[in-house]
Amino acid sequence: MRFSNKIVLVTGAASGIGLCAAQRFAAEGASVVLVDRDAAALPAACATLRAQGGGETMEVVCDVGVEQAVADAVEQVMARFGRLDVVVNNAGLMLFKPIEQLTGADWLHVLQVDLLGAFFFIKQAFLHMQPGGAIVNLSSVHALETEPMVAPYAAAKAALLSLTRSAALEGTPKGIRVNAILPGAIDTPMLWTNPEVQSGAEHISAAEVGKPQDVAAAIAFLASGEAAFIQGASLLVDGGRLCQL
Repeated sequence: MRFSNKIVLVTGAASGIGLCAAQRFAAEGASVVLVDRDAAALPAACATLRAQGGGETMEVVCDVGVEQAVADAVEQVMARFGRLDVVVNNAGLMLFKPIEQLTGADWLHVLQVDLLGAFFFIKQAFLHMQPGGAIVNLSSVHALETEPMVAPYAAAKAALLSLTRSAALEGTPKGIRVNAILPGAIDTPMLWTNPEVQSGAEHISAAEVGKPQDVAAAIAFLASGEAAFIQGASLLVDGGRLCQL
């Protein structure tokens, strides 16, 4: 198994893509640290992983937008396992407002989670990971092509691609790989609560909607030794949606 004896940390791991990624890593032998701000949902997520077998599980309640909380979370991981091999920066949020209604506080709220949250974990990974470590950032197709009412989210996800490239440059001499995945329309609550989708303004056919497991498979690949020569890459996982003219 590709992740036997590896310690994998996944943010936003209580549901959706994060939980599927955690399950994939556990199925391949990893001990998985599930990080989420939803303290009520974490125990059930951990129980799901334990039921399928694999390595150890650990739950950490953490708001990824708070730098000290991130540092404390990683310290807990190091105290228990003594190492950290993979970080998956999956936690994120969307805010649906037209630009003229957005406030500075709205922008900061989204950027704090979707961009700085990833930066905080990258920083801690660089401080604690040994050579051979891997970081996978979850960006979005919104970084390349977007829609109305999600300007802060699209901007944050585009900036995350730039951060991925910068971190890849600085991670190379440390022996740490940093790559990004850009999911398209994925069957998660974030998709179906999108007002543009709910109203029918954005039409999505069933063929265009992927499963969280599709993204989890790509995450596991980029985190594995099979991707040892992939650094600073941005991998589309969108079923070809952005190929349409």
